[in-house]
Amino acid sequence: MSYDGMMTRAITYELQHLIGGRISKIHQPFKTELIMTIRAKGKNHSLLASANAQFARLHVTTEKYDNPSEPPMFCMLLRKHLEGGFIRSISQDGFDRVIRMAIANKDELGDQTERILIFEIMGRHSNIILTNPRSETILDSIKHVRFDQSSYRTVGPGQVYKAPPAQDKVNPFQADASDVVKHLDFNAGKMDKQLVSAFAGVSPLLAKEIVHRAGFANKQTVPHSFVTIMEEIQNHQYTFTLRKGAKETFSYLSLHHAEGEERVFPTASELLDAYYYGKAERDRVKQQAHDLERLLKNEYQKNIRKQKKLEQTLTQAEEATQFQKMGELLTANIFAIKRGMTEIEVVDYYDEAGGTIIIELDPQKTPSENAQWYFKKYQKAKTARLEVVDQLAKTEQELAYLESLIQQMDSASPRDVEEIREELMEEGYVKKRQQQGKKKKKQAANPTLERYQSSTGIEFLVGKNNRQNDYLTNRLARQNEIWLHTKEIPGSHVVVRDMNPDETTLKEAALIAAFFSKARDSSSVPVDYTKIRYVKKPSGAKPGYVTYDNQTTLFVTPDEDIVKQLKL
Repeated sequence: MSYDGMMTRAITYELQHLIGGRISKIHQPFKTELIMTIRAKGKNHSLLASANAQFARLHVTTEKYDNPSEPPMFCMLLRKHLEGGFIRSISQDGFDRVIRMAIANKDELGDQTERILIFEIMGRHSNIILTNPRSETILDSIKHVRFDQSSYRTVGPGQVYKAPPAQDKVNPFQADASDVVKHLDFNAGKMDKQLVSAFAGVSPLLAKEIVHRAGFANKQTVPHSFVTIMEEIQNHQYTFTLRKGAKETFSYLSLHHAEGEERVFPTASELLDAYYYGKAERDRVKQQAHDLERLLKNEYQKNIRKQKKLEQTLTQAEEATQFQKMGELLTANIFAIKRGMTEIEVVDYYDEAGGTIIIELDPQKTPSENAQWYFKKYQKAKTARLEVVDQLAKTEQELAYLESLIQQMDSASPRDVEEIREELMEEGYVKKRQQQGKKKKKQAANPTLERYQSSTGIEFLVGKNNRQNDYLTNRLARQNEIWLHTKEIPGSHVVVRDMNPDETTLKEAALIAAFFSKARDSSSVPVDYTKIRYVKKPSGAKPGYVTYDNQTTLFVTPDEDIVKQLKL
């Protein structure tokens, strides 16, 4: 279920515990996202507000975000007006996906002020807007909307705030069974679409659930189902669920019509944290790294074509023994050949059946020159074969390297992307940026590795790109610590910081290795583990490439929920 009007209502209700809380910090880690630290009821809460076109939302989060060294202008404005202020109220505009937060604070002169922070959670029209309630003007917004972008309203500093257009729909909490019947045409069918059109806050998935619970849809069952569900929502009787089927779905109800395994969460914020985990970051990575992804896929396809061509050339080169055979047969029958002949039929003494073979001749060449021509062709093909075998081996290594980078991009964070970009510059795939020397100085520090802890308390580290993998395996890890990697599958290096880890730790570390690999969506993934002392990086090998022996293989099935639980 999308972040609809009813989910907005559930979140607004849940955030009431922040009323009276003090806003101590405001950060803007990304272009369209804010993190507000609010001290309420004796503890700190991180409130995430996003105006991302695909992942707009508002909820308390436990996820950690890296903040830019220099805050954006909107963030600085919010700090000026809101930091140190107290939240007076959090309310929803009707059934719209609009939440208003009233904050009381003092200005530079010590006078009491009030500001309204408005969160509009409306897909690509999402926004976060700071207003002065006295003048009803906008102080600033995380997105500016010009007149040429919207004829209904402009959004920017100095503009009078105008709410999104209201929909003329029926309040579902005030509708009884007879009201539902009045607004539906039972002969027209498509009950779910009629419910969406008639009642405020009803999304397509909620409407489908109402109709599904009604069973056989008629004038008695549909109104009864509608009123029952609306009473639950009105009384804040929520069941926050995440369904993992063909399509992942979240809701404030148990969706009986949806397929897949259902998981229940105690709060809406925990549900949304779980649902959006990684999705928004993957979207940011795609925007940041679309050029790299395109480059890697193009390079990979180019090498696939090269590999096929080399294999064809190798097949042809392996047929070179035929040229040697022709030369030897001509030599054996040299006295039977006359200059000017275009072909000759001779006994093929290589054929056990004693058959004959026709050999083409150049009439301009002598019998000896014809034989030598075939021998030269054989030698040329033999030399070419050795070169092709070498080129084919290098191409296969290149494909393995590119495949590993493509896999790393699939699970990369924005920081990982920059390290991959630097690697591609060093390897010559990407043109180096100007002032690259200064950037290299900044990158002299050791890469940051993701840390995990097994359920038995043992730490393990994960390298999510080649720079991190090389550092972890070749420099940081100790000789007797345990190293893991998916068997013959591109993936991360994982090191257990223990010489004799228990079975539970090994399985959990193997699960992490499988999750950060090309086999993330597979089951029974083979993961090898051995001691670091048995892991070697060949001289001149590509970044991240190693060989190993003395390994043992485990089979595990990746599980994203377990990965989240183990992360430090």
